[in-house]
This record gives sequence, C-alpha cells and structure tokens, in this order.
Amino acid sequence: MINLQKDNMNLSSLVIDWYKSQGRKNLPWRSNISPYRVWISEIMLQQTQVKTVIPYYERFLKEFPTLPSFLDATEDEVIALWSGLGFYRRARNIFKAKEIIKTEFKNKFPQKFEDLKLLPGIGESTAGAIMSIAYKKSYPILDANVKRVLSRYSNINEQSNSKRNKQLWEVSRDVTPANNTFEYTQGIMDLGATICKPKDPSCTFCPLNQVCSSAFEIKEPLKAAKALKIKPVKDINFTLAYTKNDFLLFKRNEKTFWDGLWLPSENPRIHKIVKSKSSAQTNIQQKHKLTHLDLNLSINLLRYDKIFKVKTNIEHRWIKKTDIDSFGMPAPIKKIILSL
Repeated sequence: MINLQKDNMNLSSLVIDWYKSQGRKNLPWRSNISPYRVWISEIMLQQTQVKTVIPYYERFLKEFPTLPSFLDATEDEVIALWSGLGFYRRARNIFKAKEIIKTEFKNKFPQKFEDLKLLPGIGESTAGAIMSIAYKKSYPILDANVKRVLSRYSNINEQSNSKRNKQLWEVSRDVTPANNTFEYTQGIMDLGATICKPKDPSCTFCPLNQVCSSAFEIKEPLKAAKALKIKPVKDINFTLAYTKNDFLLFKRNEKTFWDGLWLPSENPRIHKIVKSKSSAQTNIQQKHKLTHLDLNLSINLLRYDKIFKVKTNIEHRWIKKTDIDSFGMPAPIKKIILSL
C-alpha cells in the first residue's frame, strides 16, 4: 500500500532528478529564460502540442525578441504571426495583456502572482508556471499534463470536474517543492507529455513508478466516456474580389471563430456590389475543420482589372499579395490567395 502522505515529499525530488537527466531542455523557451518568453510560450502551449508550437514561437520571438520590442506591436501584427496556430482568442489576449502591461504596469512585466492573473489569458496554472519558471518561486500548477500525472499518482477518479480539480489542486500544492521549482515545474509537465500519456503510459520508464497509485495498471483515458458528438457544420459563402496584385479583404468583427482576422466578404450586399464590376468569375469549394466546427467554404473569385472603392462601414482594405504575411487570416483563405 502506497503512503501518499509520505511519498508527496519524494515525488518532487524524483521529478527534479528525472528532468535534470532526461527532460526536454532543448526546447526553445527553455533557454534565455525571461518572464516575457515564458509568458508567450505558456499561452501558445494552451491546447496545442509542443511540436506544433515550436515554429510559431520561434517566428514570434524573431519578430519581437523582448518585451520592449513587443509593446508597440499592433493587433494585426500579433494575429498575423499567430495565423495557422488556431484558437485566435489567445493572440487577442496576448495583445490585450500587452496593452495592460503598458498602462497599468508602466511597461514592466508583472512580478507578482496576483498581478499576473489580471492579464487576459492568464489563470491560476499559467500564472503559477510563470512564477515558477521565470521567477523561480514556489507556486503549484495544474495544466492538462500535470492533472494526468497527479490523478494517477493519487488515484483521484472523481467524475465531477469541479470536485476533481479541487482535489488535484490540493495535491499539487502538497507536492510542489519550496526550492528547485524551475526544474520541478518543467519536469512534471514533461513527464505528463512524454511518459504519463493519456493512452499507453510508459510506466516502466517513469521515475514515479514506485510511488504512483496507478503504476503498471491498465489505464483508460481519465475522462468518463461520453456519447459520440457529431460536430456541427456551417456553410459560408465568401466573395473574394481581386486584381493582379491586390485582394479586397474585410476584418471580421464577430465574437466567434476567426474574430479579428481578415477575410473575403460574407455580406450579401457587398457580394452584389462587387459582382457587378467583375470581369471574370470562378468558384472554389473547400472544406476546413475547426476543433468545434466543420466548415464548408464556397469562395466566389471575382477578377478585376483595377481596384475600386466599396461603400461600407465594415473595416476593409485592398491588401497586396506581397503584404499578405503582415495580416492575420485563416490558413485556407491565405492558401487560396497565394495560389492566385
């Protein structure tokens, strides 16, 4: 019988030792540590795998290597660098947080846990990760990977998410060490990502296999089985007006997917106006999958000899093909534009 109260003291030292010898210390956000770099990486890693994040993180840091260089960035610049990574609310949160840092914190990154939680996109766990990694302060974290490790370690199978999270936060606080929090925090996240995986965890290679309540047992995904959900499907009709070098795009201003991105027009009135001026027309049908929604895209391509003015209150502009990378837009739309 495993004595968790006793083994809580061992868990952190086991994780720290494992991280020092086998942790992923070559990840780009684990060098030249700064609160700013940790913040950007933690937001990008929310709901997204490491291998997907790496090129976006490197591109973002190449453009804005430090907090001072980022403070004057526009929302379009931020979203453009995010294009293709998905979950664009994170990019908008980073922009909003940057504005708060300028006005409320006098261009300095917050150094207190409670101040970090005032920034959009930063909750309890993300704030704890920044404090632990960037400032080397002892704060617990509970991201998805850590939840999985601690659930199995302490054999918490509560089906109620609120009760389960409350219990896991208690465990996380108990096992978080007072010292070496940088190594511990990175280590327990790595452990969940590489060893204690949702399916087929590698218990043989886990440093916690002698203190874990679930080690070497057959493990199913921790969440209770749910009825198969069929994703809703949305049909969208776009009109893309373009010339040899310019494309007429509109900034989406709806609190839904692709909010803040530049898109062809969806407005029927705009369709009618631009269609009457067209010299050539074609249509492209394309499917695109979001996490929560499947899209059927119908894009009417209308070719013109020269640009023209459109009377509308919707924010819009003719964007040159050579400037496309400077504007945030969904991957399927960008791909179509670059192919024309």
